[in-house]
Amino acid sequence: MIAALLEFSLRQRILVLGLTCLLSVAGVFAFQSIPIDAYPDVTNIQVQVLTEAPGLSPIEVERFITYPLEIQMTGLPGLAEIRSLSKFALSQITVVFKDDVDMYFARQLVLERIMAA
Repeated sequence: MIAALLEFSLRQRILVLGLTCLLSVAGVFAFQSIPIDAYPDVTNIQVQVLTEAPGLSPIEVERFITYPLEIQMTGLPGLAEIRSLSKFALSQITVVFKDDVDMYFARQLVLERIMAA
């Protein structure tokens, strides 16, 4: 099989050269028309909830704000992870969703849970 292909290629040099040039031109054209994304979006879907509570210590912020909101966020569809940070007068909760969840749907889910808290 390979011997026959080599024999044909040697007999039909002009045809093989023409096909090689044609494929090379098609490859260059395809290469130029491919969209290039230098920095693809690899971030996951995140929704951050920032809550200010002036005058509360970090322990009080965690007890009265962060923990109840975290409890409300558990069980969200497509939830991957919940991270929280309680500082003086500030609660930061980051709700991370799986990649197949729509960003706007995730924001709506979090907003509904906040309103229910």
